[in-house]
Amino acid sequence: MFATRNCSSKPYEINKLTPEPAPTLSQLLAFYLEAGVDCALSEEPVDRLSDSGRPDALKAASAAGETVAARAPRPAPALTAPAAEPMQAPDAAIASAREQARTAASLDVLRNLLEKFDGCALKSTATRLVFADGNPTARIMFVGEAPGREEDIEGLPFVGRSGKLLDRMIAAIGLDRSKVYIANVIPWRPPGNRTPTPQETQICLPFIQRQIELVDPDILVTLGNPSTQTLLLTREGIMKTRGRWFDYDTGTRVIRAIATFHPAYLLRSPSYKRLSWQDLRAIAKALRQASS
Repeated sequence: MFATRNCSSKPYEINKLTPEPAPTLSQLLAFYLEAGVDCALSEEPVDRLSDSGRPDALKAASAAGETVAARAPRPAPALTAPAAEPMQAPDAAIASAREQARTAASLDVLRNLLEKFDGCALKSTATRLVFADGNPTARIMFVGEAPGREEDIEGLPFVGRSGKLLDRMIAAIGLDRSKVYIANVIPWRPPGNRTPTPQETQICLPFIQRQIELVDPDILVTLGNPSTQTLLLTREGIMKTRGRWFDYDTGTRVIRAIATFHPAYLLRSPSYKRLSWQDLRAIAKALRQASS
């Protein structure tokens, strides 16, 4: 006889995969910001999955003898717009920046020159120029790398989370924005907060160099690795350069300069705030010595 199987036994259960929880709105916004998606393209949302764009709707129209292409009126010939003036070659843009920066007799003139300068492609993607903030007669000047999203909106450097930390840092040594001057090597925000290219940095460099010369501070503080390497002409990383004093030569005067961590880096790595505090104490001591 054939062996039989007991069919009354309970069937095997299939393990169901637990679905991932749906992300919250704040998590989605954080993801978009990290990806560089931080600007709206239109005021109203566009439904990319509406019936007008589905394949079955197109098939139905074809079956009726009317395709989308057949129903659509022929567009009128478009008028050819005049070709935009091509962007300057990098070498020409750098030479132009040097020549224009050299002619600036004041910070206001320098700002106006930057407003009209078209040699850097970042200007076309930024919302506005981020020139400076603080007191132009201050004894100490802080220089970062480039504006971020909040700075691009406000038109002022260091106004986001890193800016609030910078405010607390300078307050710890008895200063505020009325007693310091703050700027960036790059005055326009790179798209998506990407790192500026070497060409973009070199094009903007003559302007920040002239800005430092016009402010003429007693102490120059470079915030982070990019501004330190660009202005202090070093290839060493910020871990080796922070806390060290350099000579910054404007051509008319030698200014004492020191490098320290960028506030944005301290937000990501708070354990280095202790070293940053050591740098701030050295800056405060140098200011006292310069005034005595």
